[in-house]
Amino acid sequence: MPDDRVCVGSIAGAFGVSGEVRLKSFCADPEAIASYGPLETEDGRRRFTVTLGRAVKSGFAARLSGVTTKEEADALKGARLYAPRSALPALPDDEYYHADLIGLAVMDTGGAALGTVRAVHNHGAGDLLEVMGPGLKSSVLLPFTREAVPTIDLAAGLVVADPPEGLWPDGPDQ
Repeated sequence: MPDDRVCVGSIAGAFGVSGEVRLKSFCADPEAIASYGPLETEDGRRRFTVTLGRAVKSGFAARLSGVTTKEEADALKGARLYAPRSALPALPDDEYYHADLIGLAVMDTGGAALGTVRAVHNHGAGDLLEVMGPGLKSSVLLPFTREAVPTIDLAAGLVVADPPEGLWPDGPDQ
């Protein structure tokens, strides 16, 4: 995926029989998804202007330009929609787009490599960085708090972590 795009939503399937889709927004302001200009699919082959309808469970009923039938809407189920980074609002210094964190190297405060950020999750209690690293049989979920992640240097591609004791199996503190 090019660095100049950010995933802002996905299509959960058709909504009704007239070509509307069930749209899940990943934006902090869910309704803002329609204001980021034409959105495109991950492969860049299709572009859509989004018109939001009413709120529905886990998203919105929405119209996508060029989608007029239930069959066309069904065919888009699972498609992720991307906006140009230039259309998104600038963030304060202590906020990040999830897409910017994925792939960053993670080191502890002593400089030992812990792994790489594979994903960012939020299960309701705050963001978690999923980190996979050398010697780990499974990924570790690192709380994305100032205490556990005191430094992020996007230019250097680095996350400095001070993980809670016992979080890293066979970690440098063990």
